Amino acid sequence: MLQVSHVTKKYGKTVACSDVSFHLDPGSVTVLLGPNGAGKSTIMKSIIGFLRHEGEITVAGFPNKSPEARRVLGYVPEMPSLYANLTVLEHMEFLARAYKMNDYKARIEELLTRFELADKTKKFGDELSKGMQQKLNLCLGLLPDPEMLMMDEPMIGLDPHAIKQLKNTIEEMRAAGKTLLISTHIIDSVDMLWDRALIMQDGTIKADVTRSELDASDRTLEELFFDVTENLSREDMSHPDAAAKGEAAAQEGKKA
Repeated sequence: MLQVSHVTKKYGKTVACSDVSFHLDPGSVTVLLGPNGAGKSTIMKSIIGFLRHEGEITVAGFPNKSPEARRVLGYVPEMPSLYANLTVLEHMEFLARAYKMNDYKARIEELLTRFELADKTKKFGDELSKGMQQKLNLCLGLLPDPEMLMMDEPMIGLDPHAIKQLKNTIEEMRAAGKTLLISTHIIDSVDMLWDRALIMQDGTIKADVTRSELDASDRTLEELFFDVTENLSREDMSHPDAAAKGEAAAQEGKKA
């Protein structure tokens, strides 16, 4: 469904992502983990087409910025970007019409009810609390029911009920054959949700492991995360063997 090949993104002399490559199989849930500043949001914004980058990204076999790719790809950004002069319902209807959806009213009602916004339909974007803004952010991303959905830190700011509903939604989407990529630095929030985990640090993929591979190693995802990220952070990267050691840690993650 998604193929990321040798993607590098630089901001001036700063390298945010360096030679990142991975692929996502259809009908799978992949978590993208890493500490703050690891490059998770940068690679997701590159996939959705917000950033120029080196390398190639395809979605369902199409270039990521093509109309064909945009029809199957959805995105929930980390920070909600709402219109102050539109109500909750108007946000949903605006997006539905932008996607040329038919019979979308039932879908809107279902999502707003699930995330406890059904009684907030007349509130404007700037009248919502941060938690409600995040709920609306999720509803907008879920509304088109895309074949592939990317979510960047989707659980930050959500109350326990909304987190439960989001997890249920993720499970339903996987059962329906959808492909999901979920970025987070809070490992507990995605425990038991994932089929595959990618661990980023310093703009590169340090580990790529499936659930079955990790289960066979008798390690938890949290243990693997700290094994990879803390071992690398302790290395003196000026040492001649630093690159080899970093590669060894990445290979260890893949074997986990």
